[in-house]
Amino acid sequence: MPDAPALSLDEITACRAAIDPWILRTPIHTWRGPEIAARLAGEVEVVIKLELFQRTGSFKPRGAINVVRGLSADQRARGITAVSAGNHAIAAAYAAQAFAISAKVVMTAGASPVRVARARAFGAEVVLAEDVAKAFQIVERIAAEEGRALVHPFEGRATAIGTATVALELAEQAGPLDALIVPIGGGGLCAGMASAIKLLQPDCVVYGVEPEGADTMHRSFAAGEPMSIDKVRTIADSLGAPMALPFSYALCRRNVDELVLVSDGQLRGAMKLLFDEMKLAVEPAGAAATAALVGPVRDRFAGRRVGVIACGANIDIDSFAGHVRAADGA
Repeated sequence: MPDAPALSLDEITACRAAIDPWILRTPIHTWRGPEIAARLAGEVEVVIKLELFQRTGSFKPRGAINVVRGLSADQRARGITAVSAGNHAIAAAYAAQAFAISAKVVMTAGASPVRVARARAFGAEVVLAEDVAKAFQIVERIAAEEGRALVHPFEGRATAIGTATVALELAEQAGPLDALIVPIGGGGLCAGMASAIKLLQPDCVVYGVEPEGADTMHRSFAAGEPMSIDKVRTIADSLGAPMALPFSYALCRRNVDELVLVSDGQLRGAMKLLFDEMKLAVEPAGAAATAALVGPVRDRFAGRRVGVIACGANIDIDSFAGHVRAADGA
């Protein structure tokens, strides 16, 4: 077990108050219906945190706002930069607009045009990179050459404290949970949420979910240190981090009880399930916790209360429809 830099409940609570002017307290919903009941083993109370209704359409502004508000006046004057498949770029642009500073964000050439347009709508300059690995190289060069502060998509204490506020709200809204299922890309969301729920409800079992084609945290847990993958191979581009990094890895290693993998087919099936029964149109990453709930861990929860998160919904209608049609044809 690594010596994880533990977060404190005081700093998570203070963060939630500090970011309140720019962040919504997203609702929860107890998911009941014949389709979800048929997918689970026994009576299970599923509580879903609807973070897709957060400003910019994902959980990402919680960390981005917390990072930007902590910058010095000199750093703000030089602006920020960020790298992302979409959601973090939009959130960083939103945070920059909130504090009236400049943003230059790097996105992959394959990023959804809708996401690119949303980042630009918040005032960011968008630079397109060939792939995720090149995007990280470009953002490091921008930070070095232009002196911009890097708002990292998943690494760092301020980011983890920001994402921890999701679990703080969930615990306040839902009460005691037996289990919590959280998606993992780079690990920033899971690092924060797992830390917070273990502080508030130590007996809650935390499951981290990765796509099969972006299993950096699985590899890192097995190796005992942060690892990388050669290429991201999943439809869940928001979970497609090419590497794990020390801070978020250490928090996940300390607070996550088990990691599970889901396939692209399971992600599509969960997107369809969320739409059919909840009328939620989420992106693949936003369906990852649900995919695990009705997939690899479905037999664990009879008679228990389980928290899941719908973490984002930045997807265009054609892409969403294509995934759901593919799920229908599976």
